[in-house]
Amino acid sequence: MQDWAQSIRGPRPLWSQPADHVLVGDNGGMPPKHSRPRPGQRRPPGVLRIIAGEWRGRRLRLPADAALRPTPERVRETLFNWLAPRLAGARCIDAFAGSGALGLEALSRGAAACLFLEQSQTSARALRDTLASLAAHQARVLTADAIGWFAQAEGQYDLIFLDPPFDSPRLGEALSLIEARGLLAPGGRLYLEWPAGRRPLLPGALALLREGRAGQVSFGLAGVKEAEDSRTIPA
Repeated sequence: MQDWAQSIRGPRPLWSQPADHVLVGDNGGMPPKHSRPRPGQRRPPGVLRIIAGEWRGRRLRLPADAALRPTPERVRETLFNWLAPRLAGARCIDAFAGSGALGLEALSRGAAACLFLEQSQTSARALRDTLASLAAHQARVLTADAIGWFAQAEGQYDLIFLDPPFDSPRLGEALSLIEARGLLAPGGRLYLEWPAGRRPLLPGALALLREGRAGQVSFGLAGVKEAEDSRTIPA
């Protein structure tokens, strides 16, 4: 699976300005992706539902006691509506993958390939089992720290999903490495989440092109804002 990731080179992304904004409900605050049960409390297995595409409606069990909270369905639905014109044939990275919700949804909707980066051995093993059950041969899971992987990565990707643990400095570290190493393909998009009211600084010439909010969490798409882009052009 490395050839498609390593064979393409091109210009690095650039920063620009304001984004379209959408509010996605409010359930009292969207919980962080990674959370821990109380001491002595066993976490029940969760369920992840794929929203659309080839695997539409598939319900995938998450491992019991895994500290995973997949990106909520309402947020994923908004995100993939934004990405609809860009999914067919896309090469993706799901960094800090956890349940793999974002990469799985992308593959279901026509992405050509996805590399999942997950540091937890338990979560990475569960994700491999999920991909095997879906016969998702165009996907690969690496048990690896995403920051360390980005620091050595080559090639370019059309979609990079960045959903590190809530309110983590790793978002900024990942953005800096992606920009410095030119990992985003021309016309590519980065998905990111951050605490509401604390919009991250984007390096180089990356621009926040779309933005939404769900409770305590803001989310958006970043990329290079081309001269011909406008607020009405799909991100």
